[in-house]
Amino acid sequence: MCRHLAYVGEPVRLADLLLTPPHSLLRQSWAPCDMRGGGTVNADGFGIGWYAGDPEPVRLRRTSPMWTDAALPGLATSVSSGGVLAAVRSATVGMPVVETACAPFTGGPWLFSHNGLVRGWPSSMAGLAGRLPVTDLLTMDAPTDSALLWALLRASLSDGVPPAKAVASVVTEVAAAAPGSRLNLLLTNGSTIVGTAWTHALWVRALPGAVVVASEPYDEDPGWREVPDGHLVTATPSLVDMTRLGEP
Repeated sequence: MCRHLAYVGEPVRLADLLLTPPHSLLRQSWAPCDMRGGGTVNADGFGIGWYAGDPEPVRLRRTSPMWTDAALPGLATSVSSGGVLAAVRSATVGMPVVETACAPFTGGPWLFSHNGLVRGWPSSMAGLAGRLPVTDLLTMDAPTDSALLWALLRASLSDGVPPAKAVASVVTEVAAAAPGSRLNLLLTNGSTIVGTAWTHALWVRALPGAVVVASEPYDEDPGWREVPDGHLVTATPSLVDMTRLGEP
């Protein structure tokens, strides 16, 4: 499995969010606490997306482990943002280790990440994939389950479906087509985060003027709340709402 984190609120240095906490995403890249049988380290690349004043985010993706990138500390110390989504990757066996397979995926104002796997890939997804325009399939970032999930979600968002409803529909439809899938999704536009806990852990923490949703708490603050399995969370700096999706 992968590890991911989304933040919206008062601008924060990327380093203070991703590198310096005691159990930061950097540490989770080599010492995660809760992989649940899905690997031991997250060494197959990483990605960071952030908002720098424009509606469309800036994105950095690498195929190397986060801990090996000598330029990252300098960048993360110099960049601040009020909207961030970052992930470290543990590639599913048989899927390519390429930059374009690393989250976050982007489209318009959105950043997206998937922590998990789709069971029975790719045959289990043939029916859902067949609903997409051929051009969407031909222009997917990579031939991976996460990229297809993003294509499905992006199509719904483009049709005007509200973000929480679009994420919920993707999770329930994929879970029905591929039982046993792990479908922890994160979606943000820099002001709102939508996430799902589906057979894997997800946590949320309200901060002064901000909120963060993450695979694992990055510190031991008692303010972290676990999102119950089978639930969707919608989070802004002023509101955290959890809705039941069903049984994973």
